[in-house]
Amino acid sequence: MRLARILAVIAKELRQLSRDRMTFGMVVMIPIVQLMLFGYAINTDVRHIPAGLVDHDRSSYSQEFIAEIAATQVVDFVEIYATPQEAEHAITRGEIKAVLYLPSDFTQRLWRHPKFQPDAPNETARPVGQWLVDGSDTMIAASILSLRSMPLSGLANLPPNEPPPSLEVVNYFNPEQRVTVNIVPGLLAVILTMTMVLFTSAAIVREREHGNMEFLINTPIKPLELMIGKVSPYILVGLFQTAIILTAGNVVFDVPIRGGLDTLLTASLLFISASLTLGLMISTVAKTQLQAMQMTVFILLPSILLSGFMFPYDAMPEPAQWIAEALPATHFMRLVRGIVLRDAEISDLLPDVIWLAVFTVVGLIVAALRFRKKLD
Repeated sequence: MRLARILAVIAKELRQLSRDRMTFGMVVMIPIVQLMLFGYAINTDVRHIPAGLVDHDRSSYSQEFIAEIAATQVVDFVEIYATPQEAEHAITRGEIKAVLYLPSDFTQRLWRHPKFQPDAPNETARPVGQWLVDGSDTMIAASILSLRSMPLSGLANLPPNEPPPSLEVVNYFNPEQRVTVNIVPGLLAVILTMTMVLFTSAAIVREREHGNMEFLINTPIKPLELMIGKVSPYILVGLFQTAIILTAGNVVFDVPIRGGLDTLLTASLLFISASLTLGLMISTVAKTQLQAMQMTVFILLPSILLSGFMFPYDAMPEPAQWIAEALPATHFMRLVRGIVLRDAEISDLLPDVIWLAVFTVVGLIVAALRFRKKLD
């Protein structure tokens, strides 16, 4: 074993790496992307949760109470509803994550509280209102729980050692706050993203490396026909994986499946098609299967971190949310959690459905336009 031969191989590998722009770009970009995601976009301190408001009291005290809650910046009141039922439907549709309900006797409940009437009997210390929360996201539910008691320093100058008026918290869809209820549907989106994109990201590259491009050139098949043919077999694979994950989640972890199977099938088909199309677009850019795998990792990383699987979407800054909106996994994360956990219909989640359908169609067209039936 001679050092000169080892150094020659090292020099050859470094020269080859410098010529491979894709690999060199991944060496530089992946650490930068990870640093930006974890240092800037990822935030476990949930703030500005979109919330609704049902105020049946409509007094100066209720307005001040609402203002004090808004001042915490934990929630942003984005909509006012006439009844709690309307607000519940908004939670099911995913428009808001929580609702503050103040009853018509809010002022009476407030001033009968021992904080304001120390000599009053304990049985009058009822909750002054109620939070209705989408409990399927445990981190958001925990943040809302921190608002259960409000000091209300602006309403009265009373001894601080008295217990502040409290709000009752009702967690919908996951009253036990089990983490697996939130994780399993999200895991479906992550696994399908990884496998579907990986399967098709090397589809065209593999034809070149195996020498099959010559056969494709001599056939009358059109680029769009080839793209559809490449995608179609893996749709069944994706549906099979979906069935395995949801069945195992229901049997092993007791994750409920509240939505209809037809609705879930429609959402899964849209996401599988969009992920396979994304893989095809990667395949038309990559020159080797190694490059295709590197680009797949580059897509998979933000799909896990920004889609709402690990960290709440609402806790991210706006630039990170813009990136998340461009990823199919973000839209399917909303769909699958809405259908499986909240029994939402397709019509309730129409924006995400339309986005996935448009992405699939546009992606197939782009992949077909980029594909050329020639060896170079």
